[in-house]
Amino acid sequence: MGIYLSSPKTEKFSEDGENYRLRYGLSSMQGWRATMEDAHAALPDLDASTSFFGVYDGHGGKVVAKFCAKFLHQQVLRSEAYMAGEIGTSVQKAFFRMDEMMRGQRGWRELAVLGDKINKFTGMIEGLIWSPRSSDSNDQPDDWAFEEGPHSDFSGPTSGSTACVAIIRNNQLVVANAGDSRCVISRKRKAYDLSRDHKPDLEAERDRILKAGGFIHAGRVNGSLNLARAIGDMEFKQNKFLPAEKQIVTANPDINTVELCDDDEFIVLACDGIWCIMQFLGVGFCKGIKYLDYCAQNAIP
Repeated sequence: MGIYLSSPKTEKFSEDGENYRLRYGLSSMQGWRATMEDAHAALPDLDASTSFFGVYDGHGGKVVAKFCAKFLHQQVLRSEAYMAGEIGTSVQKAFFRMDEMMRGQRGWRELAVLGDKINKFTGMIEGLIWSPRSSDSNDQPDDWAFEEGPHSDFSGPTSGSTACVAIIRNNQLVVANAGDSRCVISRKRKAYDLSRDHKPDLEAERDRILKAGGFIHAGRVNGSLNLARAIGDMEFKQNKFLPAEKQIVTANPDINTVELCDDDEFIVLACDGIWCIMQFLGVGFCKGIKYLDYCAQNAIP
């Protein structure tokens, strides 16, 4: 069967919630994949004035997506830029911080805990799981890279994840995206892209890949990865003479800031599979938005 099942798993996980600013609903389904590699974060009350939503589409394993769902929003909150009101800068730093945190002993340990089993894609060995020195929730993630001991030189997972995040504060919406998950807003019943797919054949992505020593074959980075930006995928981030944003594959997100108005009805965050199916079925963005709006109004997951 390879990485696909003989029949899809169609059970859905769905939930919804609201606060005084907004309502949200979410749903996920494993489908044909052998394991569920996607994750999400829905925090309508990241703080008293801010809501955070994120979609993480894993590839080569689920641990990086789950790691991002657990920690990325925490790093946004901890950023000095966030405290200064610079949301775009804080979320950009959080994307890069995910890669930093997954290196070293503690990063290795956390990834091992998040995975049901250790497999060849992660570069981790089954059974070698250390307990943290103290509670994960209380330890400062900034200490991770400096821990000594077994696997202190762990360079990070070879699996990876896209990340598409929407942060809402008052009338401001900040969207950060790395990879090919997407964010779309419905404004006056019309759909507008708030993100773009980072594919290797885009000129800016291709130039960076080639300058960093990589190549593109059959639309894939080094003939392997069909994304030019992602969190994780450390095998493509090994050039010690280049900053993180200039590596063959980078976690550097595009940042899009939008002032919300009364014409805005809702936003949709989704992994690439949703958009691919709509395209395959011949459903345009506008028709797709109308269908998603119908689902939302009628509580269809």
